[in-house]
Amino acid sequence: MIRFEKVIVRYPRSPRAALDGVSLEAVRGRITAVVGPNGSGKSTLVRTLLRLVPLDGGSILVNDVPLSSMDRRELARRVAVVTQSESITFALPAREYVALGRFPHEGRWSAEGPGDDAAIDRAMELAGVSGMSTRGTDELSGGEWQRVRIARALAQGGDALVLDEPSTFLDVGHEMAMFELFALLAREGTAVFLVSHQLNLVARFADTIVLLDRGSVAAAGTPSDVMRASVLERVYDWPLVITRDPAVGAPALLPLRRRQS
Repeated sequence: MIRFEKVIVRYPRSPRAALDGVSLEAVRGRITAVVGPNGSGKSTLVRTLLRLVPLDGGSILVNDVPLSSMDRRELARRVAVVTQSESITFALPAREYVALGRFPHEGRWSAEGPGDDAAIDRAMELAGVSGMSTRGTDELSGGEWQRVRIARALAQGGDALVLDEPSTFLDVGHEMAMFELFALLAREGTAVFLVSHQLNLVARFADTIVLLDRGSVAAAGTPSDVMRASVLERVYDWPLVITRDPAVGAPALLPLRRRQS
């Protein structure tokens, strides 16, 4: 569905490439998670997909169509994105904000139709924000705003959902609820592609994990393939052990304290 092929990105005045030949694929019906330390290139992947930064090499394809040949509306019909952070100039009622997700599907002068209303209502229900419809976006807590942003992406629809740090500001209950939702969407055939620092949470839900380190792929595969102490200690430069999640049997990372002299 979304394929990065040997992608290279360099930021001005940076001594090294932000992405240095990264290849990975997010396919329908699966959750693909990108993890890695700060500055490893995770968010740059999302920025390249949104064409906020130019490629210095490689290519990105969506449904085997080069990203470079797609206009923004066509891309938005196929891929919904929740960026790491967002601010809006003027406050809107939450439902009106979620309705912005339907814009790529509307004609230039058309208003919302019954299909749009249904998509908005379902998105807000799935994200657990139906009761916030009339509340202003400036009245929401950080976690509520994050869920409303996810609802906007769900209303947008398409074949793929891309999320950069989707659990930001969420408490444990809502964090789990959102990841259960992503798993449901994947089972329904959506390609879910997410960036996260939450390795233990990702290991519970992801089908494929891609570990980035300094702009390159350090490991990729199933959670068991990637969540290995020998790999993660090197990438994160911290002592740790890998145990098993007692609830689901997924690998779980336990960071250790450095010994005090």
